[in-house]
Amino acid sequence: MITSGARTTVFDIDGTLCFDGRTIDSRILSAIDACEKAGHQLVFASARPVRDLLPVLDGAFPSATLIGGNGSLVSVSGQVRARAAFGPGELDRLLIEADRFQAGYLADGLWDYAYTGPADHPILSRVDQGLLARRVDLADLPAVVKFLVVEATDMDALAEAGRVLGMTVNHHLDEAIIDFAPGTTNKWKALTSLGIEQYNAFGNDINDLDLLRNARHGVRVGTHPGLDGIAGITVPADPDAIAAEIATLASVTSAL
Repeated sequence: MITSGARTTVFDIDGTLCFDGRTIDSRILSAIDACEKAGHQLVFASARPVRDLLPVLDGAFPSATLIGGNGSLVSVSGQVRARAAFGPGELDRLLIEADRFQAGYLADGLWDYAYTGPADHPILSRVDQGLLARRVDLADLPAVVKFLVVEATDMDALAEAGRVLGMTVNHHLDEAIIDFAPGTTNKWKALTSLGIEQYNAFGNDINDLDLLRNARHGVRVGTHPGLDGIAGITVPADPDAIAAEIATLASVTSAL
C-alpha cells in the first residue's frame, strides 16, 4: 500500500520505463503526466548521459530535472553541468587497467564522447540518437564523467581493478558491460546534492540500489536479485503494471 507523501518522484530509464532503448510506452507517459499534474516534481535519473536522455523523453516533461551518467551529470532548467569527473591521474590509472585487459570503451564528456569498442556493439544504438554530439578522440574530451567498458579479456578482473582504484563500479552481467564512475558517484548522491531528500523512486538495476534504499516509496521493476529486500514493492517489467503503479502513486498524492 502506498502511503508516501513525498512530492518528488525519480525514474530510472532503461529497463524501468524504456524497454527498446528508444521509446517510452504511451501508457507509462500518461501515468507520469498524471503524477506531474498531481504536484510531483519529476526527476529522470539514468546511466545515460543527459545527451542520450533527451531523445528518449522526446520533449516530454521539459521542466523535469535530469541526472545522467549515474550521477555525474545534472541538468536543471535545461542547464547541463558536470557534478563529478575523473581527475587526470584517476583516468590515467583506469586507462592503464583498460589497456591491460584490452578493453573497448565508451567515454562520455559533458556532451561529446569517445568510443573504441566494436562497430556492431548494441550500445551504439543508444548513443547520440538525437545527433546532438560529436564522436572525438578521448584526448579531445575536456573532462570524462563516465567510462563504460563494452569488451575486455577479463571483465571481472577489470571491474575489481576499478574498485581497488576507489571508483564506483557497476558490472552489468546481463549486458556484459562495466560502468565506471569517478569516486563514489551515484544517482542518490546526485539527488541529495540538489537538496532532494524525500522522494519516491522507480528502478530496475544494481545502479539504482542506493536510490531505492533511501526512497520513501521505492518500486523495483523486474526481479534483479541485487535489489532483493531493497524496494518496498516489486512490479513486473510490463508497461501496464508500471503505469498502474505510477498512476496509483499520483492518485494517492492527489488525495493527501
